[in-house]
Amino acid sequence: MSGYQILLFLLVIAIFYMFFKQLFSGSFPKRGVDFEAKTDNEQIGAITQYQKTFSSPAPRLSRVEQLLLIADESVAKGDYEEAKKALSSAVVIEKENIEILSKYGFVLNALKDYTNAKLVYTQIIELDDKNDSAYGALANILHKLKMSDEAIEAHKKSIELDSTYAPFYFNYANTLYDLERIYEALEMYKKAYKLDVKLTEAKEMIDKLEDKVSDVR
Repeated sequence: MSGYQILLFLLVIAIFYMFFKQLFSGSFPKRGVDFEAKTDNEQIGAITQYQKTFSSPAPRLSRVEQLLLIADESVAKGDYEEAKKALSSAVVIEKENIEILSKYGFVLNALKDYTNAKLVYTQIIELDDKNDSAYGALANILHKLKMSDEAIEAHKKSIELDSTYAPFYFNYANTLYDLERIYEALEMYKKAYKLDVKLTEAKEMIDKLEDKVSDVR
């Protein structure tokens, strides 16, 4: 063997020695071991730890929140039947939630389901006997059910709880007018218009009833 061949042989041995030494020293990542970032911004693939934190999905809505969203969207589209389905399911989950019951009563009233609407508003009042809006809504429903005495009492209660809300007087006046209690109705229309001059319907009824009263006289 020539001196050149001996030198080449020793060089090959040295290269293999260095390769296997590094291979078994742990300098290379082991197969199956994940790379972990040592700082917040160190790259893991193409995504930083910072990006992972702030790209996480938003919290999911609860079942009730989903149902209320469906109901609100349905009412906006005029689909009261779909809103009724969503709210009836929401009421099963939260039976004493006044917000849900109020929306449910509104939808039932819009669907002319006055009997069930009456039950819903009665339930609201049982939960909160100071809820003037519930008394006002109940009064209108009782009037539609031709329960006149009960309707008048509910009208009076809504006004007692909030004597500055013009629609309460206006709705009470409508009930009195339908009962042909003209003078009392006129008085209520005047009170409604005094509280809110933008309530042009009240002004129209005032003019109409004043003409009727003057004709009688």
